[in-house]
Amino acid sequence: MIDNSLLNAYLTPLAIFVGSLILGYVSEKILIYELKQLTAKTKWKGDEVLVGSVHGIVQITAGLIGLYFAHFYLTLGDQVLAIVDKSLLAAAILVATIILGRITAGFVHIYVKGILPSTSIFTNITKLTVYVLGVLVMLQSLGVSIAPLLTAVGVGGLGVALALQDTLSNLFAGIHIIASKQVRAGDFIKLETGETGYVTDITWRNTTINELPNNTVIVPNAKLSSSIIRNYNQPEQEMNVVVQVGVNYNSDLEKVEQVTIEVAKEVQKELVEGVTDFEPFIRYHTFGDSSINFTVIMRVKEFMNKFRVKHEFIKRLQKRYAKEGIEIPFPIRTVLMKK
Repeated sequence: MIDNSLLNAYLTPLAIFVGSLILGYVSEKILIYELKQLTAKTKWKGDEVLVGSVHGIVQITAGLIGLYFAHFYLTLGDQVLAIVDKSLLAAAILVATIILGRITAGFVHIYVKGILPSTSIFTNITKLTVYVLGVLVMLQSLGVSIAPLLTAVGVGGLGVALALQDTLSNLFAGIHIIASKQVRAGDFIKLETGETGYVTDITWRNTTINELPNNTVIVPNAKLSSSIIRNYNQPEQEMNVVVQVGVNYNSDLEKVEQVTIEVAKEVQKELVEGVTDFEPFIRYHTFGDSSINFTVIMRVKEFMNKFRVKHEFIKRLQKRYAKEGIEIPFPIRTVLMKK
């Protein structure tokens, strides 16, 4: 015969706990999946943040709820019961802090994105702030006085600041870079040391640059803020493309100008990289050793587009010059030999 007291003492709380874990697992796999599919169809990004904030936490939360109800069926002393209650409260505050940190960081990422560049530094600072506040609330709820802790942190802050000078300088330099908007994620930049590439992220310590050969350059924020930087996306993303050309001295310069501009217009209108409403032009500038040299100015939508536009322009211009009888001379140099 089954002892009811034994059943109530062990099997019932175990069944409650296991059942809550199973319910949490099913909810995580089915309910959260369906909610993600639903929020993906809406225009508001906030619902995705809310659903994503509880990803991986549902089963843990369900387990804590199961433990809370299960411990009522356990025969525990008052001292042990108080410890269990405080432990469950601390765990609940910790879970709530993680969820709140994810939510706030997600909304910061969404709404700050239109004002400041989308970088991880703000989301990381937001998460850290929420987690610190959550730990303080948890300690206070456990009966631990946080006033001496805050005092100790204030006194030790000076020593920590001295020990972390480089880290703090990089942190504030990163905030300054983002706030000034002189360098943003997605910009194509060139450093004074020669490195060029797209800025992929600005973290609390480093700025990551992805070079054209698909290499990654890590630059400390403090060094970046004190460097001379050429930003090809400022003040606007469109940029001029300059091509140097030379023609024979016997050429009709009016005809050369007309033909060259026609080819440049054709390239800009047919290629998606070109700015169609920009009027290309040329400027003669040098009587060279073997040619009259001039510059062709066109415009592209962003830095990487210039390679395709220059490539296509040179091919078409050489073909059109051959058709029109315009000669691009070979370099010639006369050397006089004294006997």
